Amino acid sequence: MNQDNKSSNWGGARPGAGRPKGTGNKIKIEDLIDAIEHQAGVPFPQQIASNYIGAITREDWTQVQMYDRALLNKIVADKTEMEVTDSRDSIDAKQAIFAEALRQIAGINKEQ
Repeated sequence: MNQDNKSSNWGGARPGAGRPKGTGNKIKIEDLIDAIEHQAGVPFPQQIASNYIGAITREDWTQVQMYDRALLNKIVADKTEMEVTDSRDSIDAKQAIFAEALRQIAGINKEQ
């Protein structure tokens, strides 16, 4: 095929191609978990814990490692926080800068 004379039919955007806007998932995760819980008769988190303990009991270390990774990724993602503490000097400096900025905005001289 001569690329100078003819364009390829591969690649590029096509009108109407792809997933239509507003299309929901075919299966919602909540519905899937509800169905699993209904069939098993046990809450989903309890099933996960049971399966994890079962893998440990069977000494299926590959499966245990997969559970560890999945659970830790979820726990770490949910619990990631940052604690910010300021020293007294830092707080005092910020208050002084803020007070000066307010004075400037209000047009108040420091000598007044």
